[in-house]
Amino acid sequence: MIKGTYCLVLSCVPCRVRVGALGELEFPGGYYVYVGSALGPGGLSRVTRHIQLSKNPGSSRPRWHIDYLLCSPSFAMDTVYCFPTGERAECRFASLLAGGMPVPGFGCSDCRCGSHLFFYPTHPAARIGDAAATLSLPAHSKTIKNP
Repeated sequence: MIKGTYCLVLSCVPCRVRVGALGELEFPGGYYVYVGSALGPGGLSRVTRHIQLSKNPGSSRPRWHIDYLLCSPSFAMDTVYCFPTGERAECRFASLLAGGMPVPGFGCSDCRCGSHLFFYPTHPAARIGDAAATLSLPAHSKTIKNP
């Protein structure tokens, strides 16, 4: 099983979404980058679950903060970036994306980061590429076509 760190890029129209214990949050329209870890037993197959949930929001109950966005009709998955590594790199990766506006407390309940979700008014591909290069992580990306 391949393990690693991943980034999900979601596009969004302005909206409010209830996100578990974080409550109702306001999201300006634009792009959001979520940084996640796939070091558990399923490895990067976790990304497949995220893609499936974004395409079929009713298929599963939200489990993680990101699931609430994937189930919202205001969000659409745009691009997935996978970074195969056996190291825990998601917090360092998130710190390199801090140029975006963080959504406080999002996706970081198991670490000391301020956020693992960042807002950008334009597509953040270059920022993600720069972060991967800084960490010497090879990137594999896929554009997602949602209906």
